[in-house]
Amino acid sequence: MRLFWHRGDARTRDNAGLAAAAREGEVVPVFVYDADLLGTVGARQRAFFLRHVKRLEERYRKLGSDLIVRAGDPAEVLVDLAAEHDAEAVFYNEQYRAARRNRQRAVEDALAGAGVDTDSRTDLVMVDPGRLEARYPNHSQFHGDWEAVPKRGPYAEPDTDALADVRDGKTVPEPDADIDLPDAGYEAARERFDEFLDYGITSYNDTRDDLPKAVEAPTHAVSRMSPYLATGAIGIRELWAGAGDVYDAVTGGERRNVDKYRYELSWREQMYHLLYYNPDLAVSNYKSFPNEIAWRDDDAAFEAWTRGETGYPLVDAGMRQLNEEGYIHNRPRQVVASFLTKHLLIDWRRGARYFTKQLIDHDYASNHGAWQWTASTGTDSVDVRIFDPVSQMSKYDDGARFVKEYVPELSDVPAGKVVDWPTLSRAKREELAPDYAHPIVDRNEGYERAQRVFEEALGKR
Repeated sequence: MRLFWHRGDARTRDNAGLAAAAREGEVVPVFVYDADLLGTVGARQRAFFLRHVKRLEERYRKLGSDLIVRAGDPAEVLVDLAAEHDAEAVFYNEQYRAARRNRQRAVEDALAGAGVDTDSRTDLVMVDPGRLEARYPNHSQFHGDWEAVPKRGPYAEPDTDALADVRDGKTVPEPDADIDLPDAGYEAARERFDEFLDYGITSYNDTRDDLPKAVEAPTHAVSRMSPYLATGAIGIRELWAGAGDVYDAVTGGERRNVDKYRYELSWREQMYHLLYYNPDLAVSNYKSFPNEIAWRDDDAAFEAWTRGETGYPLVDAGMRQLNEEGYIHNRPRQVVASFLTKHLLIDWRRGARYFTKQLIDHDYASNHGAWQWTASTGTDSVDVRIFDPVSQMSKYDDGARFVKEYVPELSDVPAGKVVDWPTLSRAKREELAPDYAHPIVDRNEGYERAQRVFEEALGKR
């Protein structure tokens, strides 16, 4: 008998560790409700993930088995369950966050003391980070090495005769959230992905930054698979294989669009590579600076940013989408992060913590790696990258379709004036939309201050 310990992988399909356990013999599926670790993610994402676990439990019951649910310290729980089921080994998938790796080591030590073998598999990513160099100067060089490693297809769901005939009356709580959550579980994830494969992937590169289309057809302009991928409802190999099937079936511009989607998946792989080699990614700058960055401690500005009341329409629309949906489109996601860390000069770690609280697609590696990239403390090869929120809106939402969806105070303002809002006179702004915020920082002064502070930190001034 083997136990399979579900961690952040609430699915039976494309699950590397579960498939490995099933090849060895009969498997008892287990989920340990670890309150300490679940408490480190936001309440929204925790509710979404636990709904996945409920759907996983239902799936096992359809397969003639059950998910054994216990609460407590995984090291103690798994030793007890191994003894109860006379298990020879416990299988599980590798995790890369430091706290989860520490949990894993404690489990391995406890099981070894009880005479039970352990077996872990690479599942979160397609390429084991340990197979690659420890450090890359940019994504292109990472991608070159990563791309050269063969990618296997998705793992099949275990046969019913590989799953133990067990019954368990315990389950996980299914907490409410302060927003409407997407449908949970593998089936919902696969349905969304199939729709994207049918209607979105062959135009992905053309629409990925199209903010009006993100309002009109949100799961066609981009896949919006990140909530399901981040919470483990669907496996990365399944996404890669689905995109690969379309890539093989199309040509020309459609193929280039599909290839861009696959390329974007490699960014997620690099974020896990960064975390693997830099376990303090969430708390320490990846890049070394000869001088300290002079971050500003401005609580009022930070709170205005969190509320979407900065007086910069694209920034505010992005933050309100985050607050209302637990998701933010990638283009405004970069813009709001740049605005906080550059125009407001507030430490990226504060922004990352707020994202952790609000996002349903929070991914520990991607969240902190991307915040560092935007803050110019990470892997970006540009010394000081600053997204100008005015020019970004002019380029990606010049008709103000996205902004007006989330900032109703501007609904009657001509689109050109919405784009130029931070550059208009105070009197003109009050005439056009008296209920909307004035800019909390001057556009040019914020830009120049950020340039100066980062160049001083880099020793260039």
